[in-house]
Amino acid sequence: MNTMSVRAVALVGVTFCVLMMAVALVLEHVVGLEPCPLCIFQRVAVISVGVILLIAALHNPKGKAGAGIYGVLSLIATATGAFIAGRHVWLQTLPADQVPSCGPGLDYMMKILPFQEVVSMVLTGSGECAEIDFTFMGFSLPVWTLVGFVVLALVPLRLIWLAFKR
Repeated sequence: MNTMSVRAVALVGVTFCVLMMAVALVLEHVVGLEPCPLCIFQRVAVISVGVILLIAALHNPKGKAGAGIYGVLSLIATATGAFIAGRHVWLQTLPADQVPSCGPGLDYMMKILPFQEVVSMVLTGSGECAEIDFTFMGFSLPVWTLVGFVVLALVPLRLIWLAFKR
């Protein structure tokens, strides 16, 4: 196995994560869009994938097992992000009478509730997450984020392929 391949593949993934976060931060700080709790969780997933892939690139494992481990870990983080983005898209497609009521803000929940309860409340949805504040080419940001996670999944899949390649 060519060890440079692991580093190169991981760096492609890191670059993609940086681009995804750059878009999110520009939309927040330049365009003025406030991220909802599900958006924040999606950002955490992107950052998690980026950190795992950055460690993979820095470590540049020599054996096949290293590529496989980094591939599986980053695939789990990517799948988690895709699940959250998919849930967000689903909330946005609900009829108005089926949208859950708005809950307290994420900052407030993080201060008063245990982390596990915060995650549970955010994933069950909130009315604010169902609002579509911005579209690009006819698709909401969660749809684009879901597409981003699907594209990003190619990186861990490539790492896993490198681990099992003969």
